[in-house]
Amino acid sequence: MATSEPAEPPALAVKTLVILNPASGHGQGRKLRPRIERALGGAGIAFDLVETRAPGHAIVLGREAGAAGRERVVAVGGDGTVHEVANGLLQAPAAADGATVPALGAIPVGTGNDFAKLIHVFRVPPEEAARRMAAARTERFDVGCVNGEYFDNSLGVGFDAEVARQANAATRLSGLAVYVVAVYKSFVSFRAPTLEVRSAAHQETGPMMMLECSIGRSAGGGFYLTPDADPADGLLDVCLIRKVGLVKFLRYVPRVLKGTHGSLPVVAMFRTASLTIRSEGRPLLLHLDGEVRAPDTREIEVTLEPKRLRVLVGQAGAPAA
Repeated sequence: MATSEPAEPPALAVKTLVILNPASGHGQGRKLRPRIERALGGAGIAFDLVETRAPGHAIVLGREAGAAGRERVVAVGGDGTVHEVANGLLQAPAAADGATVPALGAIPVGTGNDFAKLIHVFRVPPEEAARRMAAARTERFDVGCVNGEYFDNSLGVGFDAEVARQANAATRLSGLAVYVVAVYKSFVSFRAPTLEVRSAAHQETGPMMMLECSIGRSAGGGFYLTPDADPADGLLDVCLIRKVGLVKFLRYVPRVLKGTHGSLPVVAMFRTASLTIRSEGRPLLLHLDGEVRAPDTREIEVTLEPKRLRVLVGQAGAPAA
């Protein structure tokens, strides 16, 4: 008797999964859901949509989407939502080229939305973001990794991590204003740690305000700490800012907002594929894409995995970020 070949699993009917964080943007995700669904449908995207229920849920949903063979996953939320979805996708089995199977897109409904700048959907209404996702080209971006967790845009140690902590606690402001206020509030209590930084490109030990390791150009909703970063060049862009007094700090903030701080004497900028950061005093305080981490360690190794994250990059007509 002839034996039949085992049947292949049925193809996934809907290739796009939308992961929406209803709490993002102080509840704007929930309010904008009907408008976002109409926008996606109007752009010709057939999709399934699921809301996140708690912190960490988007990681699970992203991992399941990767394992299920979805072609596109669109995160609706802020940088924290994108961070979780990206980590889930990166935990799923990779494609033959080493990148995630689904391509990650976004419709920004958050506070900072720095990842949205990389894919050209920053500061556009949901209808335009949906149109750009429908017409998007697929690219492969680098990702950073520390302590087994990925970051798709930036990792910060020191002052910027404290700013992220303050910004996450804010409830009344939105956009860049959240981070500007958080910067000035953080300076009141912040004490610069003594850090040892080791990489092939730069070695330094001393009191430092902050150290930013970036895939993208900006962090904190509009601070262009690494304005020349390329998300697919296989290198981390690093901005190191040494300890500085209050008067100089206040004077330098506008230059960081414009990305013109690289020539300041307290700043060192370099590119590297990996670096080690060690605190000589208290445990390190970190942020990964604005998500605060306190790993109770004085030393971390930051590495880069080139072209690991497949992304949807919005098409023509995108304003410069």
